[in-house]
Amino acid sequence: MGAGAAGVAGRTYPPVNFQIEPARVAAFARAIGADPSEGVPPTFAAVYSLGATAPQLFGDPQAAIDFARLLHAEQEFTWARHPRPDEAVTSRGRVASDVSRRGMRFVTFETDTADARGQPLCRSKALFVIRS
Repeated sequence: MGAGAAGVAGRTYPPVNFQIEPARVAAFARAIGADPSEGVPPTFAAVYSLGATAPQLFGDPQAAIDFARLLHAEQEFTWARHPRPDEAVTSRGRVASDVSRRGMRFVTFETDTADARGQPLCRSKALFVIRS
């Protein structure tokens, strides 16, 4: 782990508000070969959930993530429901674990996304491996 990184397991970052813009959803859907009329593709969670919160982790000097040595090893999403185009959502990221083994650092980063009423929409779980 980098200097100061030992204390980031359990760290929670401030909520990030995100508007599910219909034009952006449609462009994303077309890019992955989905029908834009079918609503928000499940993989758009990479944008409103992980994509909205991971910059907080990567920019955190205490987390000391060395981007040049980073491998995005695993990613999973679970949904209570998919958001709708033009819906406002709020995502909150946290470091679920941060361990070092055999010269590598394993950081599990989870993001919970909720709708405007605070009802759960999606959970993102990413594993980042950082080589020493």
